[in-house]
Amino acid sequence: MKPDRIAADSALTALAPLVWGSTYLVTTEMLPPGRPLLAATVRALPAGLILLAIGRRLPRGSWWWRAAVLGALNIGAFLYLLFVAAYHLPGGVAALVMAVQPTVVLVLSALLLKERITALHATACALGIAGVGLLALTPRAGLDPVGVGAGLLGALSMASGIVLTKRWGRPQGVGLLTFTGWQLGFGGLLLLPVTLIGEGLPGAVSGRNLAGFAYLGIIGALFAYAIWFRGVERLPALTVSMLGFASPLAATALGYLVLHETLSPAQLAGALTVVAAVVLARPRPAGYARRLEAARRVPGARARTVPGPCLDSGPGPGPDPGPRSSPGPGPGPGPGRRTS
Repeated sequence: MKPDRIAADSALTALAPLVWGSTYLVTTEMLPPGRPLLAATVRALPAGLILLAIGRRLPRGSWWWRAAVLGALNIGAFLYLLFVAAYHLPGGVAALVMAVQPTVVLVLSALLLKERITALHATACALGIAGVGLLALTPRAGLDPVGVGAGLLGALSMASGIVLTKRWGRPQGVGLLTFTGWQLGFGGLLLLPVTLIGEGLPGAVSGRNLAGFAYLGIIGALFAYAIWFRGVERLPALTVSMLGFASPLAATALGYLVLHETLSPAQLAGALTVVAAVVLARPRPAGYARRLEAARRVPGARARTVPGPCLDSGPGPGPDPGPRSSPGPGPGPGPGRRTS
């Protein structure tokens, strides 16, 4: 694969976490307060139903349970656990806990896909965690066992979803939008009863609220998840996971530009460190092309356009952030804030 093609795929995939990084601003400025689960459900379920209506195709055979598993790991369970972490931890700690996701992807890829872990991959993961720490960690950060546990389980959930998506791929003849719709639909259905029981529905919804929900559903879910899963298909799993660090970068930049928040020298250093980690995790063209060609020679390999995360040739949300919570390496809220 040519370097410019890899760069183009990486840049397009990075748009998803960049969009997710804007969710904090949309949530706090446009949505009803104190409704993180409602925001997550409205983001996932309508977009999933729209894509299913467009594709007009339901899973068959083993893909019923596979799609349910991927929808739970990539969307439903991950969003719920992210919000639990956000409500129990200061924003910086939540971001730092969730930043272990690429490391989990690296380990799971070695266990499930038999991929080799190199010193370069380990270095990229360590730099990413350190960069998020500098970007989002505050001096008043505290620890809560429930929040830490939820954050770690959330990172494990999304990491498992990325690796299983690489392992299972897409069923032959099923388009990317339909495949995305399956996952959003199952994830939204998982969130729906939790939302109705835990939060209920708001008494009134304004036009501003509807515009915010529309942004979350159309841009934050339908568009963002489609290009995210496209990236998972085409790029190494670790590369995709590392691109998720664009979410806290976007949240920090929007806080500075729109909310007039200040950036410390440590935050600037953290941003540069995260960028360095992503550069280290980029796939190498020669090895990546060899694996792509090998996959095409295997009968029925359509479901796995690129086999495995290709970790030996180069070094992977998320969800909708809850209000005033911090972004992890997936779609999380603004850094350094605690959800009240």
